[in-house]
Amino acid sequence: MKQAACALTIAGTDPSGGAGIQADLKTFQELQSYGMSVITSIVAQNTTGVKSVHHLPIEMLKDQLEAISSDMPVHAFKTGMISNVSMMKAVAEWVPQVSAPYVMDPVMVAQSGDPLIEEESRVWLRENLLPLTSLVTPNIPEAEDILGESMESSEDMKEAAQQMVTRFGAGAALVKGGHMKGEAVDFLYDGSEIHTFTSERIDTKNTHGTGCTYSAAITAYLSQGLPLVEAVKQAKYFVTEAIRHSFNLGNGSGPTNHFATREEVFNKWF
Repeated sequence: MKQAACALTIAGTDPSGGAGIQADLKTFQELQSYGMSVITSIVAQNTTGVKSVHHLPIEMLKDQLEAISSDMPVHAFKTGMISNVSMMKAVAEWVPQVSAPYVMDPVMVAQSGDPLIEEESRVWLRENLLPLTSLVTPNIPEAEDILGESMESSEDMKEAAQQMVTRFGAGAALVKGGHMKGEAVDFLYDGSEIHTFTSERIDTKNTHGTGCTYSAAITAYLSQGLPLVEAVKQAKYFVTEAIRHSFNLGNGSGPTNHFATREEVFNKWF
């Protein structure tokens, strides 16, 4: 019997279903990887913003991680919202127990602008967690936060991707250009060369959870054994279609459509 590709997400929740753990699991399912999850924080949020956050006790986080690694295969995993240093330390101690690609979505601020990570945690993430990653996937504000430098051009983005690898020890870095004008261009530095991924910019306010979805798609493809560049290429297509056919739900920034690439669904709905 064929073994399933297993992908794990370590992140916070989103009861409205557009971001966080919920978005990650939807993405894993759509891309045919077996999805597993470890919850760091319970977040009361929706399309308009974050209402409140409850961080799970560290022992519960450790128990969840141990429950997975002691019983289930992990072929790739990602982290999203990890709000404080204690959580980051628990994850960092666990990472060596699994021999699998690690994709970090350095979630720092929600789509609404609400902060999701404590200030001292930003430093610890950069200095201690980032070197453990196979790939980090910051948008421009996150990259600026990590590097402490402003970015205004494509050349700045390329330089930022390279610095995250050469200066901070990430295995590879994908700097996403969603905040730039013009086409949506992302730059991947894999440790030896820059790869460029371009898609049209889609005019919509419904982009809630795009970062979660993009990194989860990369994780799913890596869990299936795809090389990094191909995994990013396929994930870029997936998230672009999810944005193109996003849902106009809620009173704020609506969610992306995680089953937009299903041909049967597309023919029925669009």
